[in-house]
Amino acid sequence: MTEPSEPPKTRRPVAFSMPEAERPSADAVPHVRRSPRSFDEGVLLTPDDEDPFLGEDLDRDAAAVAIPPRRRKFSFLGLALAAFTTFLSLAFSLWADQVIRDLFARSDWLGYAALAALGIGLAAVFIMVGREIFGMMRLSAVQALKASVEEAVRSPRPAAARTTVSAIVKLLSHRAETASGRAALDATKDEIIDAPQFIELAERELLSPLDRRARALILGSSQRVSIVTAVSPRAVVDLAFVLLEVSRLIRALADLYGGRPGRLGLLRLMRDVIAHLAVTGSIAVGDSLAQQVLGHGLASRLSSRLGEGVINGLLTARIGIAAMDLCRPMPFRALKRPGMSDFMSDIVAAGTGREKP
Repeated sequence: MTEPSEPPKTRRPVAFSMPEAERPSADAVPHVRRSPRSFDEGVLLTPDDEDPFLGEDLDRDAAAVAIPPRRRKFSFLGLALAAFTTFLSLAFSLWADQVIRDLFARSDWLGYAALAALGIGLAAVFIMVGREIFGMMRLSAVQALKASVEEAVRSPRPAAARTTVSAIVKLLSHRAETASGRAALDATKDEIIDAPQFIELAERELLSPLDRRARALILGSSQRVSIVTAVSPRAVVDLAFVLLEVSRLIRALADLYGGRPGRLGLLRLMRDVIAHLAVTGSIAVGDSLAQQVLGHGLASRLSSRLGEGVINGLLTARIGIAAMDLCRPMPFRALKRPGMSDFMSDIVAAGTGREKP
């Protein structure tokens, strides 16, 4: 057997000094001048079809390193709901079949009347389900348009901006307030406008009248909440009225901007508004709203009930602003986003029963 060889010995780096006499000077190095020449003969260019950084190879590589979409996890709750829904559907079918057979056994006209009633009921259910599905699709389309606006602003080509604006015009074509804005945008179809400027022009022309209407809706709901909760004798009445007014406000804002959700869509939109408030930190309204009220010098002029009414009105306004952010098909760029200061004086005047100064 051969003995294992010893590992090579390593040594630490050592610095050596060179005497001054042996160091070459800068003048001693000769400076050689040469005439310029081309290197066409020695350079090889790779054809575009063989270049791995161009063409389809780049797309394949990008697709290979792309993050795969998130898969939906298996849910026992969904499985249970699907099973019980199927079971209840079969039970209802058997029950309806037995009822119709019994009615036909008694009299033919009773059987036909039961069939007609069942058919009308099923048709109404299908229409309701279809309306809810279309309402969900409209809400998703609004969010997709908002994302398309962001992509069009970053795109160097103005065609993407015009395509996005055309989709927004189609969404808002049912609103009479946008007629002049749509005419102004049609007049620019033969002009060359950069994407960011065209997006801002569309926002000013299409959404300015709708934003003014949205401000009026938010202010009206906030004033009603402020007055009712200030004079209401029961906390349950306050809570019920606030929930009713907030749901009406969110639906009105969604209809204003083209969302038009159904009942399930409204619940989803209210959930998104609450999530938006939680994400932006606006859900903690107790201390901040109290500080805003106190900052206006109202502590000595408001009673406890009037103070609660004003704070509830400000809370409604804050929810309305969050709903406006979600329902608006374009983010705020050229136009100023409304804030609490825009509604403070009007809500306080409504809560105290005084005229706005």
